[in-house]
Amino acid sequence: MEQLVFTFEMGVVCAMLGFTVFLFVSEIVRIDLAAILVLVILGILSYHPTLTNLADVNQLFNGFASNAVISIIAVMIVGAGLDKTGIMNKVAATIMQRGGASEKRIQPIVAGTVGVISSFMQNVGAAALFLPVISRISTRSGIPINRLAMPMGFCAILGGTMTMVGSSPLILLNDLLQTANASLPDGQKMELFGLFAVAPVGVVLVLTGIFYFLLLGRWVLPESGSVSDSSVGQGTSDYLKRVYGLTASVYEVEVPADSPLVGQILADVNLENHLYIISTFYRGKTSMVQVLTAEIAAPCRLAIIGKKDEVDRFAEKYGLTVRPQLDVFTEEFAPTNAGIAELVIPPESDLIGKSPRELLLRKTFGLSLLAIHRREETLSHVETDDHEPTAIGVEKFELGDMLVAHTRWDNLTRLQGNQNFVIMTSDFPQEELRPHKVGWAMLFFAVSLSLILFTDVRLSLCLLTGAVGMLLSRVLSIDEAYNAVGWNTVFLLACLIPLGQAVQNTGTAEWIAQQILTTLDGWPIWSLQAGIAVLATGFSLVMSNVGATVLLVPLAVSIAVAAGASPALFALTVAISTSNSFIIPTHQVNALIMGPAGYKVKDFVKAGGIMTILFLVISLIMLNLVF
Repeated sequence: MEQLVFTFEMGVVCAMLGFTVFLFVSEIVRIDLAAILVLVILGILSYHPTLTNLADVNQLFNGFASNAVISIIAVMIVGAGLDKTGIMNKVAATIMQRGGASEKRIQPIVAGTVGVISSFMQNVGAAALFLPVISRISTRSGIPINRLAMPMGFCAILGGTMTMVGSSPLILLNDLLQTANASLPDGQKMELFGLFAVAPVGVVLVLTGIFYFLLLGRWVLPESGSVSDSSVGQGTSDYLKRVYGLTASVYEVEVPADSPLVGQILADVNLENHLYIISTFYRGKTSMVQVLTAEIAAPCRLAIIGKKDEVDRFAEKYGLTVRPQLDVFTEEFAPTNAGIAELVIPPESDLIGKSPRELLLRKTFGLSLLAIHRREETLSHVETDDHEPTAIGVEKFELGDMLVAHTRWDNLTRLQGNQNFVIMTSDFPQEELRPHKVGWAMLFFAVSLSLILFTDVRLSLCLLTGAVGMLLSRVLSIDEAYNAVGWNTVFLLACLIPLGQAVQNTGTAEWIAQQILTTLDGWPIWSLQAGIAVLATGFSLVMSNVGATVLLVPLAVSIAVAAGASPALFALTVAISTSNSFIIPTHQVNALIMGPAGYKVKDFVKAGGIMTILFLVISLIMLNLVF
């Protein structure tokens, strides 16, 4: 192996690396702005006659058209398309049904699911698809998103080590081994790895990541902010108490088939028991818009707004069970889906002089009326601080009445422009889901996934195929697609790509590798393997993991042959270790979750530092046990 001489260009590249790390850690400027600054400095320096290999100014901005960046843009659009159909809502609801509102239960479910998915598709794609899911889980459970995003992101990276198609370095490895075999004698030629050859290593790494956050997450993750009560309906009850004096909460009760409540009319039950049955669950379906003159059928569950003592008396009277928290109604009462709205009856309204029951207000407008605020008085089925319960179902609407209703946000969106109401509530999600487009969304997602798994088509093109399909089928509009892209992530990655190329093109990477491997010359085989793993880890932080793999696999094979070790094992060590990218947010997944979760670089250093050591130790042990 010819020894390289340290040059002035290498010194400049090392200085740029140090400057970049300083900007990232100190956060003097935003991390995406720091990346742009590095790109500009690199471009200007490359005009110096002695630094021509630093960067090709004609290709300086090619990072914006790189496979990685285009893949991230496409996968964000695909994820937004799936989210728009409501699929991610259902995934979030399913996870919450299994994990409740417990961080200790939700974390491993999310992390494990993403880990499995990322073993068959690019880890950044799996992470991007689950960002909307953890956002909704955070909103519904009260768990801060920064307690969920990092475990999810880290396990997405770890999941890429479970199959030979889970990450780019592992995909490349067999090709690199075939090239290396050409220079090896017949007795030392390496066998290629099968699809699931690395599965034992990857599974243990994913489990390590899950248990790491379960055991140490309390200390290594950012301090959580205020966490709301685990009851999803708590926000509703707080609002009613604060604004209208309604001392009520949302409860879920089970109605057995032999309950005397069966056959009674919803409206009569509400009035007689000073509570409000706001939703029903019967034969697997929930309904917020059921007519109040309908009869109660059982076995079923009811979502009730009322005072706790009234609900307890109601449950005892009819032989019902009050659940400790919302279960089947979690989705219905999720703040992202529904909430409290205030509407005023204007002079031109056709509702004046008519009662809610007469209008079938629930069925016609999707409004579950909780109270009428009239002049300085609040009328409600539920007892208020100042007034007895009122049969608001038969109250005639008057001009200027303020209606306080629980409704789905999509219903409220449709009521905008309706002459019967003036909608006072403005801070609610006004984007309408498109569940009727779920078939198209799943079709084009499946097309993308199939192209990735079963063809040699470039990853970015596979994902763009799905994205364009969703746009053409109007799952998303083109403007919604633009809004779905996290441009700070795009600029961060695109601007750092030239720096990684400079590390490789100037020979800096190879020089560093030679110095470290020369230092390790003569050491035991296990220490040589550990040194190669550390080297691959370091390189993956400052350049692409593909570039690090291409550079280090031939060196690792040469070292193994000279030391009498297994060249295939040393090559696999490189390909696995280039996924050990947790300390700084230069990995695509880390860059993706940084903004939405509000992480700082120090958060990655704190949590990623321990994870990096665990990865090194566990991967080396498993590689030697399995191979």
